[in-house]
Amino acid sequence: MSESPRIGSQEHRDQRRDASARVAWVGAGVNLLLSVVKIIVGIVGHSQALIVDGIHSVSDLLTDVLVLFASRHAAHGPDESHPYGHGRFETAATLALGAFLVLIAGGIMWDSVERLMRPEAAWSPEPIALYAALFSILANEGLFWYTRAVARRIRSDLLMANAWHHRSDAVSSVVVLAGVGGALLGYTWLDLVAALIVGFMVAKIGWDLGWGAMRELVDEALEEEKVREIRRAIIDVPGVSSIHMLRTRRQGHEAMADVHVQVAPWISVSEGHMLSIAVEEQIKAAVEEITDVTVHIDPENDEEQPTCKGLPLREEVMKELQQAWSHLRCLGREERILLHYLAGKIDLEIFFPLACYEGEAESRKLQESMTKALRSLSHYGEVRLYFG
Repeated sequence: MSESPRIGSQEHRDQRRDASARVAWVGAGVNLLLSVVKIIVGIVGHSQALIVDGIHSVSDLLTDVLVLFASRHAAHGPDESHPYGHGRFETAATLALGAFLVLIAGGIMWDSVERLMRPEAAWSPEPIALYAALFSILANEGLFWYTRAVARRIRSDLLMANAWHHRSDAVSSVVVLAGVGGALLGYTWLDLVAALIVGFMVAKIGWDLGWGAMRELVDEALEEEKVREIRRAIIDVPGVSSIHMLRTRRQGHEAMADVHVQVAPWISVSEGHMLSIAVEEQIKAAVEEITDVTVHIDPENDEEQPTCKGLPLREEVMKELQQAWSHLRCLGREERILLHYLAGKIDLEIFFPLACYEGEAESRKLQESMTKALRSLSHYGEVRLYFG
């Protein structure tokens, strides 16, 4: 059995695009049929609720068009214009769909209330409307199960939302069935009440979709449990002492994280880089939907310690050291000098060849002289000498 492609890979994006397209085309075909049937039968069968339900199916048809549009654009990987990928196309489509449904629902409910206040405007439904509602229930329930299965397989929030939209369509058709049935028994106002209920259901769906997309567009963090999983994964990396400034956000079906990781202050740049790679791999393994991780390596907790911002870089440091130590005549014999930016100061490690070693007393005297020469420069801390 072949392994499924990694989330975020081009193969994974292509599979999601193709699966989403198939679901959208199937949904579009069914919703086109339901729209025509329910609106025509609603008019012929004198059912306001069935006509409203038909308009509901028209909105579903537009949903499927949006899914096709979003899945095609979201499948593209990062490029120069969209360095974080195209996942937000899916989010934007979801927001547009939510807004559209709320507007449609508002019109539906307004018309239903007006007709309820004018009983003479109410229609008397025919039995044919009952059969159309039953057909709609079966068709939408079938679409729900099919779309939900694909949404789970490819981890698409937009498709899952569309699946539950199909379920709500089935429920709304049940309401229509009850309203038409009641109207056939002589309670004609029940057809209008059913239309009002369906309108409210559509508005609720639109609000939930739009609100969820809006939260994603403003970079709301991942769920607390997933954030805890990320923290546990990072702390489990050997060499990581603590973490801070962990931030997460969603982009379509993918997610991103950035974090500051504290490590021992004396390790090499390359070891710090390897630790950042290990942290990135641990995060992606812990939360599969995370495809992009930025790790900032800190030698100390920069939320608590004094900031090193504004301290001079190596080129300026070397000029200051040459000027401060010119009378000692020690510079020029060293093999290398390491600068450590810690607690708002620069600590120095100076490595001399073994031939420069003149005994412990002389080495200590040199260290004290070098430290004393830097006292007028408050941004320097400890000076350590090594011979070997």
